[in-house]
This record gives sequence, structure tokens and C-alpha cells, in this order.
Amino acid sequence: MSTTTPTPEVRPDPVEPAPADGPGLEHAAEKAESRRGLFVGLPGYAYLVLFFAAPLLIVVVYSFASRSTSGLTVLGSWNLRSYLRLTDQLVLSIAWRSLWIALLTTVLCLLLAYPFAYYLSTRSLRVRAVLLVLVMIPFWSNFLVRTYAWRVLLGTDGPFTRLLQTVGIDAQLLFTPTAVLIGLVYGYLPFMILPLYAAVERLDHSLVEAARDLYASGWQAFWKVTWPLSRPGVIAGSILVFIPSFGAYVTPEILGGRGSTMLGSYIARQFIGTASDWPFGSALSVTILVLMMVAAVAYFRAGGKNL
Repeated sequence: MSTTTPTPEVRPDPVEPAPADGPGLEHAAEKAESRRGLFVGLPGYAYLVLFFAAPLLIVVVYSFASRSTSGLTVLGSWNLRSYLRLTDQLVLSIAWRSLWIALLTTVLCLLLAYPFAYYLSTRSLRVRAVLLVLVMIPFWSNFLVRTYAWRVLLGTDGPFTRLLQTVGIDAQLLFTPTAVLIGLVYGYLPFMILPLYAAVERLDHSLVEAARDLYASGWQAFWKVTWPLSRPGVIAGSILVFIPSFGAYVTPEILGGRGSTMLGSYIARQFIGTASDWPFGSALSVTILVLMMVAAVAYFRAGGKNL
């Protein structure tokens, strides 16, 4: 008599229920992504706090400090004396000079950069690459060295002065506001070309052709179609040129004279010059920073978000 061994019953493995999909799961995923982004960006945040926020806070604190009779900065006596000095005639004249030089630099850069950016955007890819390299070549050398090169070019024996003398104009270019303007336009022209190229290159040129088909002249097609569509690049380039030009230090110090002092040079003299007035220099710096922040906000409100 044979006995049969009963076959054990095979039961399927229990299947874990799938997590329910809903707002809670999406919220948890967003929090996890946020934590991951925080850890990835932590070195950048630390760098900004250490080298930007902390020095800026120190400058703000020093702007409310006092200055002793010996020229030392006193942090214990807080006041607004340095900010009240911003209305002095000397400060206002230097600020006005810096403003019109920065505005003129921005306008000249725009007039020079827009045709070049438009021409660049309509070329073949190979020609574009070559022209973009030519635009970037100035960045391959130090800005200070390039500014000193202009000092040689604009000097008494420089080619520009000799050219003016050849046509009967006896004028000195170096150590004048004209020399500062030339140096600023040369230094910041690429900052106008690149945003303009990025804006014009994305244009739909068929819209211009449609305007011409509707009997618009070349100027009307540009003013009604090309210019409005490229305005974000114009705004971006203008701010990138105006802000550093307004607070320029290197170019006025090397190419300008006593009548060409700008705010950047004037602020530097409060810290490293004979004035040694750190609270006043800090107040000037904070004021310029606030003005630049206002310009940046105006930029975003005027269309910078469309870039």
C-alpha cells in the first residue's frame, strides 16, 4: 500500500498596495525635489553669503558710522550724516558727470551694436561663428591692459592725435571726458552686442517680409516689427552697459583727468585715498546700489521677463 505525499499549497506572494495618488504624494515629491535643489545649490549660496551678502552688510553698517577728528571710523555713534552729504555740490556735479557719460556710452554702444547684431543674425552659421569669436576676442586679455593700450593710442604721440593734427585739428584726447567715453564704449560694446544678437536672432523674419508685402517701407517695417520684437535685447544690453559705466573706476582713472572724475573713482578715494572717509564712501556705495536695483526692477517690468 503506497502513500502519497500531499502537495503543499502554493500561495502567491502578497502584493503591496500601490500608493494612492493625490495631492499628498505630489506635495511630498515637491518637498524632496526642493531639498535636493537646496543641497545642490548650497555651495553657491555659501559663496554668495560669504563674498556678497556679508561685505554688503558691512558697507551698510559703515554708512551709518561716524568719523573721528583723527580720520578713524567710529562704529558706536550711528547717524545719517554721511547720507546728508550726498547733496553737496561736489557730489552732485560728479554724479551728473557720471550719469551723462554713462547715458552717452549706452546710446553709442546701442547705435554701434544694433546694425552689427542684425547683420550677424542674418549670416550663415560659419560666418556667425567667426564674427562671434571676433566679438569675444577682447575678453581674452585683461581689461586693465586694454585700457592702458588706449592710453598709448590717445596719447600725444598716438595715432589718433596725429590723425587729428593731419586734418588741422590740434586737440588733446588723453585725460579728457572724450577719452573716458572712448574707453567705456570700447570696453562695454560686447555687452550690448551679445544680448542684441540673442534677441534679433530669434526674430521671425517672415513678419518683416509680410510688412513689406503690405507696402510698408524699410524704415516702417523696422520700427513697427523689428524694433518692438528686439526691445528685450535692447533693454538687457542697455542695463549691462549703463550700470558698469555709471560706476566705472579703471577707465576714468587711466584715461581721464581732474575734470573727468566719476563716482567710481570718487568712492575709491574715500577708502584708499587721502580722504579716508569710510562712512561717506559706504553711503555713496549703498546709494548707487539702490539706484541700480531700481534700474534692474524697471528692466524686468519693461520686458526683461520675455528674454
